Amino acid sequence: MNIPFRYRRLGYVALNVTDLARSTDYYRDLVGLTVSESSDAFAALRCSRDHHNVLLYPAGEPGLKRIGFELESAADLAAAQQHVEALGLVIEPVSAEELKALRTVAAFRFRLPDSGICFEFFVQMMQMAKAYTPTVSKIERLGHVVINVQDFDGALGWLTDKLGFKVSDFVPGFAAFLRAYPNPLHHSLAILAGADNHLNHVNFMVTDVDDVGRAMNRMKQNDVEIVFGPGRHQPSESIFLYFLDPDRMTVEYSFGMETFPEQGAREARLLEPVPGTLDSWGSVPTPAFGKVGQIEQRPEQADA
Repeated sequence: MNIPFRYRRLGYVALNVTDLARSTDYYRDLVGLTVSESSDAFAALRCSRDHHNVLLYPAGEPGLKRIGFELESAADLAAAQQHVEALGLVIEPVSAEELKALRTVAAFRFRLPDSGICFEFFVQMMQMAKAYTPTVSKIERLGHVVINVQDFDGALGWLTDKLGFKVSDFVPGFAAFLRAYPNPLHHSLAILAGADNHLNHVNFMVTDVDDVGRAMNRMKQNDVEIVFGPGRHQPSESIFLYFLDPDRMTVEYSFGMETFPEQGAREARLLEPVPGTLDSWGSVPTPAFGKVGQIEQRPEQADA
């Protein structure tokens, strides 16, 4: 299928949290994000010059609210909306009032079939006057979001054949690491086969391997549970550490990632489904890894 639009990057992730003030403090003080603004309705945090790379919303259950991808231009956004409508998906408009609150020029939302994962495509988020200043970690960017899905093959087909993501590496029937083409990063999104649909983890890429080691000690000193690592992934070649947020959702720091040229990229590798693929150093995740993160549904879906 011809994909008539181009991605620029993963822009932000919106999370539901059970205690907005507690989670805002955690992502600021222990993860190292900067708070752009905060109210009773939501908190906007950043690790770049963007107004936000993470949005936190108060909710009864923790989990994934939506994932925002920036497209290259307004023309790409218009083409994307026509394309998504032609696929038979319901467009969820973003009101002028919400666009103003989120400091974004234009956007629309839709949900993947079966899983109900909400995607937002947008252009032109406000750039803050002050550059992001690293605090406890030198965060380079919001790296990726990983989702467990019940219908692995169905979700993979939608994301690649119909929405234009490219597979960088693949574990048959279990995992697919997807780049938002033509963005060069090995993956901005990944899906894992699971018994249900839920958020697995949110990743932040750091600029120094020492940030991974310092984070391990910082989390231990603050009684934050470490659930995997430190280790090295085979697929992206990154060094990683996973830990839990106050709602027990999983957060990752990683250092290093393979990049791909727009043209002439290598073929996706078929990787062996063994623990060493996830960590060549030999660590294994604890039972709490990637378990918490309900996917928010439209009200009519949630009541069905």
